[in-house]
Amino acid sequence: MAALNLMKVSMLLNLLSNAYPGDQWIKDETMLVSPLPLPPTCRRIECPSYDVIQTGQEYEIRRYNNTVWMSTAPIQDISFTAATRTGFLQLFDYIQGKNEYKEEIEMTAPVLTQVLPSDGPFCKSTFVVSFYVPKVNQANPPPAKGLQAQKWKVKYAAIRRFGGFVSDYDVAKEAAALKASLAGSEWLSRIKESGNGTSTYAVAQYNSPFEYDNRVNEIWLTFDM
Repeated sequence: MAALNLMKVSMLLNLLSNAYPGDQWIKDETMLVSPLPLPPTCRRIECPSYDVIQTGQEYEIRRYNNTVWMSTAPIQDISFTAATRTGFLQLFDYIQGKNEYKEEIEMTAPVLTQVLPSDGPFCKSTFVVSFYVPKVNQANPPPAKGLQAQKWKVKYAAIRRFGGFVSDYDVAKEAAALKASLAGSEWLSRIKESGNGTSTYAVAQYNSPFEYDNRVNEIWLTFDM
């Protein structure tokens, strides 16, 4: 059992590695933008459900209803990938039964890392890594030391999808691209008005490290309406 768990950790930590090129937006011949397909991972394991409100050029607006996430305490680091690894290890222990109920919990997707960027290139940013709690556990998620349940009511997200293995460089680049794609839209105004601003964002990662093709990652800018 210990060997199996060690193998799982090794496999899942690779979720959080190196660089990528590419994006996954679908355009038809008239340049109208189609809704993004469901990530393939979400056909195999549970993911939070959502409604698509609007799909624009290189962004999608979603509504998430009443989701529950188990989140780490804020992690200070210069590296997105290092902070996500640190947080994921805590969450992996949690789903393996290191919680007050000693209950094993099914793996879900995505792994979500909230990012509050620092003021300078050599300063530490703040990261919170979260695990989507399966519906069967949401009414009473097992408590655990160092983790906190975040209960979302209705929440909206502007998202940008990209592929490959995520690197520190990707997250800032893709977040800037999402903000640029929203320029002039009502959504950017709503994001600013919600109090989150556009400097804080989240990175959602969906895939096993052994999936080299059709990898799915997303930048989220969340807001309320």
